[in-house]
Amino acid sequence: VNKKMGLEDEEHGSGGGGGEEAEMTKSLINQTSANKKVKAARFQVAQVDKDEEESDQHQEENGYSHHGQDTVQFTQYAKSLRYYLTREALPAESNYRNLLSFGRNSLKGQRPTVEQLRDEEGKPLKKDSLEEGMDGDSRKVKGKVVKFGWIEGVYMRCLLNIWGVMLFLRLTWVMGQCGIIQGLLVLTVCNMVTVITTVSMSAVCTNGQIKGGGVYFMISRALGPEFGGAIGLMFTLANSIAVAMYIIGFAESLLDMLQEYVPGWGGIVDADFAFRLNDVRIIGSATLVLILVLAIVGMDWVTRVQKALLVLLMFSQLDFLVGSFLPKSDADMAKGFTGWSVQTATDNVYPSYQEDQSFFSVFAVFFPAVTGIVAGANLSGDLKDPAVAIPKGTLLAIATTYVTYIFYGVVTSFTYVTTASGNAEEYAIWQNMSIPDEDKGVPRWDDCSVEAALMRNGTDCRYGTLNDQQSMAVISYTGYLIYGGCFAATISSAIASLVGAPRVLQALAKDKLYPKIEFFAPGFGANNDPVRGYVLVFFVSLGCIIIGELNMVSSLLSNFFVAAYALINFSVFHASITKSPGWRPSFKYYNPWVSLVGTLLCVGVMFMMDWMTALLTFLIIAILYLYIFYRKPEANWGSSAQAQVFVSALKGLQNLTETQDHVKNYRPKLLVLCGNPAQRPPLVDFANLITKKLSLLICAHVVTEPGSKNLAILKESTQNWLNDHKIKGFYTVVESGSWEEGAKSCMTLAGLGKLSPNTILMGFKSDWINDISGLQEYFNVLYTAFDHNLGIAILRVKGGLDFSEHVTAEETA
Repeated sequence: VNKKMGLEDEEHGSGGGGGEEAEMTKSLINQTSANKKVKAARFQVAQVDKDEEESDQHQEENGYSHHGQDTVQFTQYAKSLRYYLTREALPAESNYRNLLSFGRNSLKGQRPTVEQLRDEEGKPLKKDSLEEGMDGDSRKVKGKVVKFGWIEGVYMRCLLNIWGVMLFLRLTWVMGQCGIIQGLLVLTVCNMVTVITTVSMSAVCTNGQIKGGGVYFMISRALGPEFGGAIGLMFTLANSIAVAMYIIGFAESLLDMLQEYVPGWGGIVDADFAFRLNDVRIIGSATLVLILVLAIVGMDWVTRVQKALLVLLMFSQLDFLVGSFLPKSDADMAKGFTGWSVQTATDNVYPSYQEDQSFFSVFAVFFPAVTGIVAGANLSGDLKDPAVAIPKGTLLAIATTYVTYIFYGVVTSFTYVTTASGNAEEYAIWQNMSIPDEDKGVPRWDDCSVEAALMRNGTDCRYGTLNDQQSMAVISYTGYLIYGGCFAATISSAIASLVGAPRVLQALAKDKLYPKIEFFAPGFGANNDPVRGYVLVFFVSLGCIIIGELNMVSSLLSNFFVAAYALINFSVFHASITKSPGWRPSFKYYNPWVSLVGTLLCVGVMFMMDWMTALLTFLIIAILYLYIFYRKPEANWGSSAQAQVFVSALKGLQNLTETQDHVKNYRPKLLVLCGNPAQRPPLVDFANLITKKLSLLICAHVVTEPGSKNLAILKESTQNWLNDHKIKGFYTVVESGSWEEGAKSCMTLAGLGKLSPNTILMGFKSDWINDISGLQEYFNVLYTAFDHNLGIAILRVKGGLDFSEHVTAEETA
């Protein structure tokens, strides 16, 4: 036996037994690079008997004990169920789910997740950390934990964001440009895109438990850290700038209202109404400070304020509906209001596009009005049950807003003309039936032709749905409630962006996808509020408010949001076609091909809004994607991208097996009988020079003492050694009673299909004179290789190939 073991210790060998080899195994395991932990990838299942549990005299250093023919693993050396003894078996959830995690008792004894169980090596889980839930934070914090249901958490917030400024300023313009038929088509197509995206989002958020981070968390866990990290950073920046845009819109609307309803209003510091940038800066900065204080006070107060804003928003819409049925003054009638009229509706059936407008340009202008569907999803960490709240709340919000947009569009088309002069005198003259038409001497108030403009001394029409963004205020009963609706829409959107952006940033920081970003990971208070993120978003928004002019970036922000929607749709399609075992959403009303259509629609919308900013958006995503791809952060989330790797490899291997061989495509595919690669690096390096990282390289290791090593740890640590040394190869280990039989097994079993070795690489047996039996085994392996039509390569190096003594000396030094 000693002779045979000596054979394995020679250059050709493949790891035998003995005390020296055991020490080498330890050295190899400890040799893993510092930034990569060795993970025992086994789940523990069936508990052993009590007698076995109490007996640990057979315990070995590798975490195994032997009782007859049974092998028991001590899980304190693994990461999943520490301090329990289990038998080797398939994983079963029931063995790490405790009975208190079901139903009403779930909050009292919430079961730990696999991520928690594998969180830190060698640290036992405490009861407090398990009860803390998914965040795994065992700190006891004071304060009231606020969690929202689907109405307060999702439905209400989505309503506030979708019923935005566009409802009051752009809906009438859309109906004026497109007419009733195409206008309703614009509204329908916009909502069709958001419905498809919401269905995809519902599928993603019901495929496992959703933590904080909203859209970022969904995309990163579905498509991987590369896409998730890119969208997370872009989403945070976009929302931060959007806060400033909404507040600037609020400040300008407030100044407009003061100019109209306050006699002698001369501004705060700018008396010139056309130049009021400083007034906007003052009002905007004060508003931003108040919103920041509100966010820091807590989500409970944010919700109360948003409820009040929603009530104001609904009253403003009611004011609009009531006003459409009431008579107006001549001044309002001259601006284009007709009351409910079939003739007006008939005139508004067909489009009246201005010179630079078309269906697609109007669609691009209006689409941002419906992009508030993620307002509830961004607060996923503050929801009681995100998997229920996000689909229900978002879909109902879309249905509600779609019905209201359609109805308000119809109201506008029946009650308001597209163009009007706004001259009350013209309206009064033409309503006086006692004066013949040819004697009236002035053009009709709704005649905006070139001849009519000449009769008005060149003055163009400034009213009507095509020209006046305040048409809804004219239709409404009071007028100032429409301003109140604008205030509610802008302030609620600003609050949602300022509250949502830091939570996305916090989730991104916890994952540490970018350097130094973990500074924003800590939360404060019982609700884990991202106060540091609040401050960052505040300063970004304040800087944008001081700049004051953000029209140039508004299209880019809209493209950022639509890009996120495209990736949500694509994640559903990708996870479905890869048949990922982890893709099992409880929301069943989705279709992968519909999600693909949604992806294409979102991309098309991006280019319709502005093709230059669409290309810029793709460029930014590509740069951030490549940065994370090459940085390779420690993020293993079971994404569909990982599933795609397996599917692609399997299909590629099947295609390779079906492909006929040709001499021009010959590649040497090596099976290297090297034992531990760390012990014979010259042999492995020579093999790597032959394959050039473009062919198959398998390092084979024969263990002649079955049960002496933890093969799982040995495989993982050795593969890590190959990766650390930039060797593109694989490692396989077999247990056999002799080196000869083990080597034959490797030649027979290594590879799959045509991706199998065609050449054997061995070390030269330098002690053949003193080891006759080992020499016989050596030649028997050569004969077997020839019998299998395998090529033979033997490497002889001066001084031998065995570096095990040098490796041991380095490890003990």
